[in-house]
Amino acid sequence: MKYFKIFYSIIDLPVKDATDFIQFMLRDFDYEGETVFVAPAQGFYISPNLGRSQIRIAGVLASDLLLRAAEVLGVALKAYQK
Repeated sequence: MKYFKIFYSIIDLPVKDATDFIQFMLRDFDYEGETVFVAPAQGFYISPNLGRSQIRIAGVLASDLLLRAAEVLGVALKAYQK
């Protein structure tokens, strides 16, 4: 049986609304045929305004895939901010 180490990270992005950014990544963006799926962090807080510019990332992939996801996310942020 294989065991996976799973971790979650909350990351603050330079965006006003992470949900809008996530929708952009899923609907309108790809980098070399790839995009990244993350969760808006706002739903993990009790206070409704906390986490609005944050995303939650699950680190369940191999390290090389996590590095690629970070690269794609960085390109997506640049494209979104234009």
